[in-house]
Amino acid sequence: MPTVAELMSALPESAEEAEVKERSPLPEMLQAWSLRPVPVGWFRRMQVLGTLQAKIGAAYLFHWLRGWFKSADENQRHLAETHWRTAFRVLDSMSYLRGATMKVGQTLASFPDIVPREFVETLEQLHFSAPPMHWSLLKEMVFNDLGDDPEKIFASFDKQAFAAASLGQVHRARLTSGEEVAVKIQYPGIGRTIRVDFRNLLMFLLPARLSRDWENAKEQFDDLRMRLERETDYEREAAMLAKVRPLFHEDDGIVVPRIFSDYCTPRILTMERLEGMHLDAFLETNPSQEVRNEFARKMLRAWYRMMYTGRLIYADMHPGNYLFMEDGRLGVIDFGFMLELDDTLWELMRMIDRPLTTGRRDDRIAAMKEWSWISDAPEDRDRLELSEEYADWCWHSRYDGGEFDFADEADFRRGIDLFVEMVRKRYNRSRPCTPVIARQQFGWRSMLYKLKAKIDVAPIAEEEIKATGWDRSEYAQPRSL
Repeated sequence: MPTVAELMSALPESAEEAEVKERSPLPEMLQAWSLRPVPVGWFRRMQVLGTLQAKIGAAYLFHWLRGWFKSADENQRHLAETHWRTAFRVLDSMSYLRGATMKVGQTLASFPDIVPREFVETLEQLHFSAPPMHWSLLKEMVFNDLGDDPEKIFASFDKQAFAAASLGQVHRARLTSGEEVAVKIQYPGIGRTIRVDFRNLLMFLLPARLSRDWENAKEQFDDLRMRLERETDYEREAAMLAKVRPLFHEDDGIVVPRIFSDYCTPRILTMERLEGMHLDAFLETNPSQEVRNEFARKMLRAWYRMMYTGRLIYADMHPGNYLFMEDGRLGVIDFGFMLELDDTLWELMRMIDRPLTTGRRDDRIAAMKEWSWISDAPEDRDRLELSEEYADWCWHSRYDGGEFDFADEADFRRGIDLFVEMVRKRYNRSRPCTPVIARQQFGWRSMLYKLKAKIDVAPIAEEEIKATGWDRSEYAQPRSL
């Protein structure tokens, strides 16, 4: 009979542990990722996700089995290694699938200290430094869209991408007129993958069709799919950039890149290249508390300016879409995933401004009833209480007044726990754009949490609202700014 040690050494994870100790496979895997075209068939994408699920389950099963025979310290070390390997598998599969699946990875990476640290550190690469696709897989599409070799159209063009994410990658170039630009090129077939991924997701959700809120849930999925598909239209994003850029002035310290429409197509976007650091690189410079606070204020000002003056919600708030510039300015990029506030949504946002401003529980309850169609019936009582508590978490940093500590881990976890509890209880009935709003909410809270910002939110909001001439004297008390 084999010994326990022999049985342990036979477990599949052992070989991977030895490989991790000997060398990091990342450079080789980066090379492999760059040469793989995005799979667009529904069966292949479903197969990759199914295999990933099995690998994740096996990794934690083997960790649990090893825990029977190891000390507490060894078990903790092995758990960290299991987290790392599992995150790497997720990164591998999502970098291969890209599209909507990679968006899920970006969302997971927005929850520092909530999911395992190893997951966050690995999946953060999906924000802006996902493995780029090799030029050989892009050149035919680029030639067709631009009508010629980009090296002939631009004064210079670097075929090696310097940034990549879920839908496309970015190349450095210089126009014949001398401007340094960033050329964003969409992955071939990525629009089709979004439709395929959502169709596969609906297949997984077939049992939910029997619930009373199925039609509303389907409206939310359709709204999210529609917005992701719109993100693949780079001409629409160019128009959005042209709309947002005039909202900001030099003294705001907020920069939106200029668009060069003559070099834009539905799959290619050419814009001014901004130089700056992403969040992690900025934090590595050990900035002072005041510098971190000032950048946090600029983030919120940009968000409020777009919402109140532009009637747009910048829904893609993650570290890959902000640049911390050396002169103290904040660069804001990537305007594909935007929520436009039509008349109906704008009136709802005006309604929500009352509890955001007053902080009164009765105002929050009224807003939640209207937003999520919650009745006064006994069966809706728990849903209303949980929704009101979640709304309090979302808004209290603004109506509490004074400096708010966004580094408060307990408060950040409270929001995650409330959201998970609402999902667990299937309290999903609400406006179709609710998933987009929730993604944006956790996005900005996560950014300010990582910055460890300590700022007063209300004066920024009040300044931006006042600039629009909106009369809120019925409930808004004047305050010194």
